[in-house]
Amino acid sequence: MPGRRLTRAERRSIADGLTRGLDLTAIARGLGRPTSTVLREVARNGGPGRYHPELAQYATARRARRRPRPAPSTPERYGGDPDPRAAAAFVTEFSAALVETGLPRTAAGVLAWLYASETGSCTAGELAQRLQVSAATVSQAVGFLNKCALIRRGYDGRSRRHRYYLDDDAGFRSVVVVVRAGRRLAGTALRGADTFGTDTPAGARLAVTGRLLEQLGDDVLRSARRRWQTTADGTEDAPGPGAPTPSPEDPPPPGSQAGPPVPA
Repeated sequence: MPGRRLTRAERRSIADGLTRGLDLTAIARGLGRPTSTVLREVARNGGPGRYHPELAQYATARRARRRPRPAPSTPERYGGDPDPRAAAAFVTEFSAALVETGLPRTAAGVLAWLYASETGSCTAGELAQRLQVSAATVSQAVGFLNKCALIRRGYDGRSRRHRYYLDDDAGFRSVVVVVRAGRRLAGTALRGADTFGTDTPAGARLAVTGRLLEQLGDDVLRSARRRWQTTADGTEDAPGPGAPTPSPEDPPPPGSQAGPPVPA
C-alpha cells in the first residue's frame, strides 16, 4: 500500500502518463492512488502542461522542511461538506481549470477557495495557510484579483483583520478577464498580419486568427452581459423580440458597481 506522500518513481509515472495523454483518473488508477491525490499533485506543480517530476519532488521536499502553521481555532467551513479532503480536491480541480483560462496559479487558488467558502470570504492568513504560500504571495494574488474586480477587501471588526470577499459579479467579471486575454492575443495576431502583409501566407493566417478571436470575444461578452443583465433585473433569461443587443462597450447594468473597462 503506497504511503501518504508520492514517491519519486510515482511522480515519474505521472509525468509519463501526462506525456501519453492519459487523464488523471487513469493515472491515479495505475498508481493505486486516489484521483484527488494526483489532481493536487499536478495542479500544485504547474498543471498538466508544465508538470515535471524532479521539480515536483524538490518542491515537496522543500515544503516538508517548512515549519507547520498552527491550525485556526475556528476553521472556515467550505461548501458545507463535512469531508475537508473532498473540499480540497474540488478546490484543486477548480483552481487548475481557472489557470487554464489564463489566471496566475496563486490568484486562481485564492479565487477557488473563496468560491468554495461558506461565507465567500477569507483572511490573508487563512488563504496563506490553505495555499501553503507566503503572505507576500497572497498579497500579490489578491492585488491582481482586486484590480480585475473579482474580489473586494473588507474589515472584520471581530478579528480586527482584513478579509477578502468574492465579488457578487465575479462570474461575469471572470468572463471579462478571459475576453481581455483573448483580445490581447487577437490584437497581436492582427499586428503580425500587418507586419507580414495580408497578401502573404503568414499574414493571411494571422489576419484570419485575429479576426476570429475578436469576433469570439465580442460574442461571448455580449451573451454574458445580456444574461447577467436580465438575471439582475428579474426578467426572462432571453430578451424579447426587438430588444436591443448590448455591445462590449455598453456600461454595466444599472445598480452594479463599475467593473474594469473592456479593452478596445
